[in-house]
Amino acid sequence: MTIEYDEKGKFYTDVVTKISIPSVMQTTTHLIRGQVHVRQGGRLKDQLENDEAFTAVTDAKVYDKDGNVVFSGPFLAVRRDQIIWIMPVHQGDDGNKGAEG
Repeated sequence: MTIEYDEKGKFYTDVVTKISIPSVMQTTTHLIRGQVHVRQGGRLKDQLENDEAFTAVTDAKVYDKDGNVVFSGPFLAVRRDQIIWIMPVHQGDDGNKGAEG
């Protein structure tokens, strides 16, 4: 890791600090719940507007149309062009009344 300082003492590194946002997203075929990681100070919208083809989701649960969990795992890469909508899930809000969280 390299660290560079400017004349005011601000430092810059190769490491990108991200925060995780509990989220729920709808793809063309499934509902996905998990943690989406965005740059510190960023928004979910910013994550979807970057140049990467995939969005990383950790602690992922994938639900079918009937609300059944069809996949659960520590990491899932979701192709961005398959995402229809995404929203943050706040404490106490399950983000999906049809699927058990």
